[in-house]
Amino acid sequence: MIIKFHKVNLKKKFPLQISRGTHSESQNVFIEIIEDGITAWGESAPGKTEGATSAIEVEESLVNLIEAGIEGLSIHEVYEKGKELKTPPCALAGLDIALWDLKAKKANLPLNDLLGIPIPSTPTSITVGINPPEIVKERVELILKNKEVQALKIKLGSPNGIEYDKEIYSQVFESTKSSNVAIRVDANGGWTLDDSKEMIKWLSERKAEYIEQPLAEGNEDQLQFLFKGRNLPIFVDESLRFAEDIPRVANFVDGINLKLMKCGGITEALRILNTARAFGLKTMIGCMSESSVSISAGASLTGIIDYVDLDSHYNLSPDPSSGAKMVNGITMANNSNGHGAKLNLENYAE
Repeated sequence: MIIKFHKVNLKKKFPLQISRGTHSESQNVFIEIIEDGITAWGESAPGKTEGATSAIEVEESLVNLIEAGIEGLSIHEVYEKGKELKTPPCALAGLDIALWDLKAKKANLPLNDLLGIPIPSTPTSITVGINPPEIVKERVELILKNKEVQALKIKLGSPNGIEYDKEIYSQVFESTKSSNVAIRVDANGGWTLDDSKEMIKWLSERKAEYIEQPLAEGNEDQLQFLFKGRNLPIFVDESLRFAEDIPRVANFVDGINLKLMKCGGITEALRILNTARAFGLKTMIGCMSESSVSISAGASLTGIIDYVDLDSHYNLSPDPSSGAKMVNGITMANNSNGHGAKLNLENYAE
């Protein structure tokens, strides 16, 4: 088995502002595995909350894991060894994705077929970041020029407070009146408990479908006070990273959002989905600053997921990879063996 790393700069068409800051570019690590004449691909998107702040940290941690010995291990054993060595989840995700891609290609199957998962059928949300209402208006109008788009995810939790959030959302509400587009809201932990109660009631009267992560990570004990009498379904994202986290929040949320970079890849994502289902929770899959490689891996799972937010590759200029595309509003992996995506090696520059 030959394993190579490729560090690639990704630039966004539009900077994405959320409650914790603004992101306009990143450097991701693409993992290339070559074995038995087959080439497989994975991708790691570094992030402070995902354990590695840079591409260098990602690569160093994966080198340590590989040197510890992964040859001959199952994918699950590699994942567990990564956890033992405290490999950052975002780094482990890239290797895990590549190993699943390799396994599916060796079986001559698309990854979703290998996993026994139907093809995707749920449209993806397209994200609108925190911006002044006039910029939000322009952004929504531009997004909706694509008639395939069926859902928007609006980032709120502005440092300027909930009145500013209301201005942002009111513009989205006005801009979508003539369409049937669904509107979802993600506060990224930017609200207090009192603000959350007020905003959930206010949003429920204005077409919002659900609210994601209203309270900051670490304030999970307050969810019980928000859950009772809620006017909208509540999903958690930052408050939940692994399947083992589900039992402590299951009685106070309606659903969970998993991310491959947050949990360490497909192996743990499958555990999260099964555990959430066992607790009767709805499921969602989201993304970080990822290209088509990681997005395609995520899309291989969405046939059993209730809500989909796999849109980061649509906001890249350019996407250094080829893979998942929008088909009737759905982020769809192509029908090739594996997850169907690859880094376009001829174009990237380290």
